[in-house]
Amino acid sequence: MSQHTLWLLRFTYKKLKEKLTVSDSKKLFHEKFPYVIPGLYKTIVDEMLVELNLLSHQSEFSQDYLFCIGFTEIFKELLKGYKPEEHLDLLFDSLCSSTNFDSKKIKSISYKSLEEFKNKSSKDIKKLLKDKNSNNLYPSRIVNLGVYKTISNSANFEGNSESEKNKIISDIFASINLPVTKAEKEIGIYKTTITKMNQAKELLDELKIKDKKRKK
Repeated sequence: MSQHTLWLLRFTYKKLKEKLTVSDSKKLFHEKFPYVIPGLYKTIVDEMLVELNLLSHQSEFSQDYLFCIGFTEIFKELLKGYKPEEHLDLLFDSLCSSTNFDSKKIKSISYKSLEEFKNKSSKDIKKLLKDKNSNNLYPSRIVNLGVYKTISNSANFEGNSESEKNKIISDIFASINLPVTKAEKEIGIYKTTITKMNQAKELLDELKIKDKKRKK
């Protein structure tokens, strides 16, 4: 075992017994993921790392199924198009392990939960969410987006107008006692981020095509 590996193991063990600072998490992350992150995704990854670190400090927060759905789904959508694609599993695992989360557990809970909600109507999802949740949900951005992804994947959601979709979302958040205004704001920011990411990818693709033509 190299001195560097031994140091990393000791450092990780020490930090698992105490609260990791953001700086600690970043240091661990870059040790576990020693690759350059493309500029388009760097801010997204950094924000995820900071958010996970801060959540790990909250005594009221728990790694419930909505958090697991939220994190796996927004990671998948925000990192869509990341290259090389084979780095994505390590990237996900590194984000989790450097903030004291269990990536395998998160993926497992998310998969099982999404299967439970699969092909259900928004009305059925509302009832299932109410039945599964207590009044103690911690209103984090990731949990709110987990609820949103669950609703937006419902069998009849896309057939509604935007106003009807917004009403369904608001009603469901209110029914499980999560702050509606905060959720609506975070969902709006998330949708805007997705749009901007897609536009940036299209622009990069256009520039690559133009560059190839120029070189010919």
